[in-house]
Amino acid sequence: MSKISIIIPTINEANNLPLLLSDLSIIQEEGEILIVDCGSEDKTIDVANIYGAKVYKSQERNRGLQLDIGAKNSKGEWLIFLHADTRLTHDWFTKIKSVFKGDKNFIYYFKFKISNKKIIYRVLEILVNFRSKYFKQPYGDQGLIIHKSIYLKNNGFRNIPLMEDLDFFMRLNSKKYLKQLNLPIFTSPRKWERTNIFLQTIKNWNFRRRWLNGESLKSIYSDYYKK
Repeated sequence: MSKISIIIPTINEANNLPLLLSDLSIIQEEGEILIVDCGSEDKTIDVANIYGAKVYKSQERNRGLQLDIGAKNSKGEWLIFLHADTRLTHDWFTKIKSVFKGDKNFIYYFKFKISNKKIIYRVLEILVNFRSKYFKQPYGDQGLIIHKSIYLKNNGFRNIPLMEDLDFFMRLNSKKYLKQLNLPIFTSPRKWERTNIFLQTIKNWNFRRRWLNGESLKSIYSDYYKK
């Protein structure tokens, strides 16, 4: 089977990373895990080393750059991009092995789930999965599985600190090859728990609107990470 490379950008993810790396341990010798860190001050690097991941460093806090560093240093034919605060099911690898034997032109993403039992999150999941499946607009926190040749053909993730997922999908020649897997990925609710879920959703929409209207990413980045 084709070797796979799992790429995870990090910044101070020592609490979340062990959980994800535990989920990924199922790949054993069939793949590699690349952690691309941008200056963690906690034990993120130590955790990565304990789990046997390859560690690379980015000089900038820039997720697009981190993802591209991982891709360019990868050895696998298939790339899997994941956020550090996500979880996968115990049998995820067994269920997606057929992907690696199929048409390399397809770009896959997982079904969006949030690791919280509140009903309001079920509503958000329905909306996100509807948007992703029928409007072909998945985001990076849903994971991304792509053949390396297709990644390079589309010039990969650009050196931008956010909106790198939206930017990449917008540059695809055709979205007909975007395909949702019938397999969940569980993302942390932390970005919604810091504020009201509806307010955060509106803020995220507004950030995307500002970027699409040509506003500087530097300005948007400053507001996005404002405490």
